Amino acid sequence: MRDDIDTAETDGAQLHTIRIFLSVAEEESIARATRILNKAPSAVSRAVAELEKSIGMFLFDRGARGIQLNDYGQLVLARARRIRAELAEAAADLARMKPRKSAASPSAIEHLLFNNRKLMLLIHLVETRKISAAAERLRITQSGASMSLGRIEAALGATLFHRGLQGVIPTETANRVAIRAKRVFAELRHMALDVTTVSGDYAGTVVIGTLPLGRTRVFPMAIADAISRHPGIRVTTIDSPFHQLIDGLRSGEIDASLGVPRKETDFTGLVIEPLFADRLTVLARRGHPLAGKPISLAELARRQWILPWHSSPSRALFDAQFLKAGIAPPQASIESADLAVVRQLLASSDALALASARQMEVELESGALVELDAGFTGMERQVCLMLREGAMLSPVAMVLVDALRAQAAALQREA
Repeated sequence: MRDDIDTAETDGAQLHTIRIFLSVAEEESIARATRILNKAPSAVSRAVAELEKSIGMFLFDRGARGIQLNDYGQLVLARARRIRAELAEAAADLARMKPRKSAASPSAIEHLLFNNRKLMLLIHLVETRKISAAAERLRITQSGASMSLGRIEAALGATLFHRGLQGVIPTETANRVAIRAKRVFAELRHMALDVTTVSGDYAGTVVIGTLPLGRTRVFPMAIADAISRHPGIRVTTIDSPFHQLIDGLRSGEIDASLGVPRKETDFTGLVIEPLFADRLTVLARRGHPLAGKPISLAELARRQWILPWHSSPSRALFDAQFLKAGIAPPQASIESADLAVVRQLLASSDALALASARQMEVELESGALVELDAGFTGMERQVCLMLREGAMLSPVAMVLVDALRAQAAALQREA
């Protein structure tokens, strides 16, 4: 392990080269950027070359009249400005703390934050709340991580983490800065993807968060469509509880999320786009004793049930069917959103399940499962695409988002 965070290894573009690139691009001159940055011309040129090497493309056209941004450089500039804006907001958060007299100015704080390793240390400390765990992720020693955190706080003139026997507790400001830092790394990820698409070569990874009702036919068909047209696209799905997906959207770790929004959630800073309606139904195995006849709520309440999680919107709709009739909702024998589990349990028992008709489309068409006449009403939910407001998705991510919209529209036309 390394002894200090400043010698730890990181991959991809480095933020200090982004800062220098911004100055050169906006001044349209290495000489003028040199004076503003107070750096040697060789250091500025070397930083630009390092950034170009990490991205894999020249960003400037060099000529007798100097340097000028090319198409690749314009794309990088757009992302670099977003990175600077995020770090400026993080610096403003830090400056608003109640600092000691030695506190740095907002511009000095912003300069301090243009450092991959320092930002990664803050992110890992917020996530793990242990210096040892953060050090392990960064492949440095625990003493090196502790020393680096001390240097950061000394430079800021403020405390970001409270030390305790069980680890470290982040301040609210540290939590906000960590979210900004994650967005910065998301912008760096998108920056590389932006550049690859100039030549029409769509390649890279899209991260999509999915909830149970978001995993219907629309999602897999959209993926199939996207990768058939652009084989270089890779899709990573995150199947997590709703609040974790929302946190991932806000931080930029997730590009988009698909599912049914929770009514109680604060969606400030997010865009909610309805895609299609999904119908919940009561399912049972082929040949079930209740199949083919109307069933009273009282009868349903006596049965064993496979139900969605207690906190889910689907479960709330289910419970409401009984409550409005003055009947206590049945308790779930099994709570699960795992379709493989639900299918097997239905096939091997007389239990009933509340599930999406579309998710069980194959089983219903084959006759392996049947819908029961439960008399439920108002069991449709809007499945929505959720995005971060103001996010500039990479072209690769937009290919999949557009495919989702197209598949949803086709589904609506079929209905």
